[in-house]
Amino acid sequence: MQHLVEEAGLDWQIDSAGTGNWHVGEGPDRRSVRTARNHGIDISKQVCRQFRKSDFTEFDLILVMDKFNLSDVLAMAPNDQAANKVKLILGNHEVPDPYYDDSQFEPVFELIEGGCKDIIKQFRQY
Repeated sequence: MQHLVEEAGLDWQIDSAGTGNWHVGEGPDRRSVRTARNHGIDISKQVCRQFRKSDFTEFDLILVMDKFNLSDVLAMAPNDQAANKVKLILGNHEVPDPYYDDSQFEPVFELIEGGCKDIIKQFRQY
């Protein structure tokens, strides 16, 4: 998303967080780094952090990959206004987890890239 936002010349604040704490402080999976690099994107310096309640006030939109994360994030929402900021990045579809199948990193990248492009089209006028 950061790469596409910069390409579009948008002044959006982009961040990433996980709902669990098991990878906090770690970098991205090497296969994700390689896949992004193959598309001209460097994510190697990213560091995992855990989603926090203050993200509801800091961000206008909170995108999640699957219904488990959707449920986890919605459970943290302090009110309906905050909950309304939370959306699946692919609309009504989930992003599959490629962790156990190396061949899925490219297709998952393409799904996420498409979702990011759709979000930019939808919200760029704001």
